[in-house]
Amino acid sequence: MTAADTATPQTLSPARRITGVALASISGVAVAVQSRINGELGVRLEDGFAAAVFSFGIGLLVLLVLVPATPGGRRGLVAVRRALATGALRPWQCLGGMCGAFLVATQGLTIGSLGVAVFTVAVVAGQSGSSLAVDRAGIGPTGREPVTRWRLAGAVLTVLAVGLAVGDRLGDPGALALALLPLLAGVGIAWQQAVNGRVRAAADSALTATLVNFAVGTVTLLVAIAIDIAVRGWPAGHLPTEPWLYLGGPIGIVFIAIAAAIVRFTGVLLLGLATIAGQIVGAVLLDLLSPTAASHPGLNTLLGAALTMVAVLIAALAPPARR
Repeated sequence: MTAADTATPQTLSPARRITGVALASISGVAVAVQSRINGELGVRLEDGFAAAVFSFGIGLLVLLVLVPATPGGRRGLVAVRRALATGALRPWQCLGGMCGAFLVATQGLTIGSLGVAVFTVAVVAGQSGSSLAVDRAGIGPTGREPVTRWRLAGAVLTVLAVGLAVGDRLGDPGALALALLPLLAGVGIAWQQAVNGRVRAAADSALTATLVNFAVGTVTLLVAIAIDIAVRGWPAGHLPTEPWLYLGGPIGIVFIAIAAAIVRFTGVLLLGLATIAGQIVGAVLLDLLSPTAASHPGLNTLLGAALTMVAVLIAALAPPARR
């Protein structure tokens, strides 16, 4: 990790911070769009695992071209290999893509039934809670971070928010079971971000870390779909002809690249806050303006999304903890 990556927002000009927050919010909206795309692809293919394979596989193909074509990418590959050989980077720290694969698979498996808004609230709830444990354990590149009452309050509020968002579905056990999948995916995101940060620090290249993430995720999904085909047979759906349904992977690459580029302008906390705010706003707008058969957000969903944003604000803008 370079000094630029660890710079605090207070050391930078307000204009750069505002620009960084705006870009982070836009990238959060892009994540919501990615969720809708992969969810729709899963519905068309009638198989969430197949949709996830397409998303990760296309992203991997793009990265296999980009990384070797850039000097920083080539140096990053050499640096990762060296770090693994010396023990500076452990093999398990390269497995963050497995959690990313699970997240993308849940997009294809659940969004057709839950809608983007409920899906996003559930993911954020899981991510907020698990980030406390990940920070406390020191899994990420910044080391151990203490659990404060402000961050704990934010995590509790996000859990309450997801309960509120799915409150009108309490009579449908199937919908509640589906909501557990993005909740668990959110739990994995915190660990994924932490170990991907370790890979990025070792490689000194966000693009190389992204390639490692996509490679591991694609292999994981290929194993998963092989098991799925062996149990249930080939997907019953057909490949859609609309090109936009295959943009989930490239959107994921852009999101990660933006985060890596602007963190020096915003700091980690403000980056996370702006990104999650963008996700929630984008998810609600998608369900309101372009609802699917199952995504007609009611008052509970909108209140849950609003409560999630309040919870993230509490956790992100809390006073710095004493170490």
